[in-house]
Amino acid sequence: MRHNKPVVQAGDRHWRGSARLAVSCALLFCVMSLLVDLDAGSLNPLRALLWITMSAAVCVVLLPQRVSAGPGWLAVRTPWRRHLVHTDALAAVRQYEGVSSHLVLRDVHGHSLELDPRVLAANPLLWHELDTGVRRSVERGTLRHGADVLDRLGRRIDDETVQAVLRESGLS
Repeated sequence: MRHNKPVVQAGDRHWRGSARLAVSCALLFCVMSLLVDLDAGSLNPLRALLWITMSAAVCVVLLPQRVSAGPGWLAVRTPWRRHLVHTDALAAVRQYEGVSSHLVLRDVHGHSLELDPRVLAANPLLWHELDTGVRRSVERGTLRHGADVLDRLGRRIDDETVQAVLRESGLS
């Protein structure tokens, strides 16, 4: 009889709260728009359907990506699909700065995903899984572009973690 090891998976520990906020904002938008339209005396079934549809669109736009990781993989789930890369077979990593900073990870199998680096900074287990996979990619020689990007990101995450620990302990 074979015993399968349980799959250890790290996830974004703040996702539920962010998703709850997105749904709450969409519901508030729906209720407020229906009430304003009702007060104006112009609410009918077609307009109600329009407001409900617009509220659903607001929810989809505000709903954050769900990031999870395990040994050798990192996944990002959007409302439409799931993107997965093999972190132990990464080929390139790029970071785009600006209003919406994001990382783009590509593996040797042709898979790619985009994620906000703040998710990694806020979730040490996700960062650990990615960092472990990156180290394997470097050892295997598959990571040709972007190791320096992840080194800088790692230093920034470590600095933020140290500052948070010092702040919580009252030493800073």
